[in-house]
Amino acid sequence: ARKRTDLFLEWPTSEAQGFLGPLQRVVLELKLVRQAPEAALQQGLQQTDDYAQRVGADEAHLLLFDRRTDQSWEARIWQRQESAPSGRVVGVWGL
Repeated sequence: ARKRTDLFLEWPTSEAQGFLGPLQRVVLELKLVRQAPEAALQQGLQQTDDYAQRVGADEAHLLLFDRRTDQSWEARIWQRQESAPSGRVVGVWGL
């Protein structure tokens, strides 16, 4: 069973050229935290990085949904930048 969802968004950066011109590409990887948070982060960074490379994304973001009920909302909600294995900077969001 899959424990993640990949989203790929793209839109034109030139109104005049539309989708025939340059495009902004963003990858969003959604992952449920069902294991140790650090393990989910490392696995998610690898998956996000791989996906972003495959589709030629300009930006990559990893959203980690922490479903552990023993954690407060304050501990679960955060944002930071992480380096993926390729060196790509990935925006990481704890939810």
